[in-house]
Amino acid sequence: MRSLLFVLLFAFVLNLPLPAQQAPPAAPAAPAGPGLTITTAAWPDGDDIPLKFTQAVPTPVSPALTWTNVPPGTRSFVLHMHDPDVSINKTANTQVHWLVWGIPGAATGLSEGQPQGEKLPDGSRQVSASGQVYRGPGARAAGPKHHYTFELYALDTTIDVPHGANEQDTRAAVLAAMNGHILGKAVMVGLFKRPQ
Repeated sequence: MRSLLFVLLFAFVLNLPLPAQQAPPAAPAAPAGPGLTITTAAWPDGDDIPLKFTQAVPTPVSPALTWTNVPPGTRSFVLHMHDPDVSINKTANTQVHWLVWGIPGAATGLSEGQPQGEKLPDGSRQVSASGQVYRGPGARAAGPKHHYTFELYALDTTIDVPHGANEQDTRAAVLAAMNGHILGKAVMVGLFKRPQ
């Protein structure tokens, strides 16, 4: 009986972890700070977009956008404005209203009324379904308001993607180049349909 007790005690001791094998207690996680945020003074998030930024006027202007809580290590930004309520050519593609990539990592926003052209004053590139220019919202009066979505991505690199054959090809190339480099994302929405 004693030998059985000894064997059991010996087996128990062999299975005890040594002090060096014991995992240290986990340190408490640092509280997460606020995430990347994009805003405009032109309308509250989720509210109606004023007409001057839309196709309801002959020459719509881009809204002023600002962002805060930029993740550490951000080298550049990509802004993707699109209308997810539209399907292009029976595909999952949405309408590109403004894609801006290569925005410098030190930027804190874009001013109102960005110029037309391949490159913006800060060196970033732009494209939309209307060409190399901001395309204001233009949902038809007959139907529901559309949700124009502004997505801002903070990247740990600067992507150098040339313009493609069209805005859909360019967007696909930009989104592919972003994969694996996204440090943060912010989303803002504006609603619009043309006046009656």
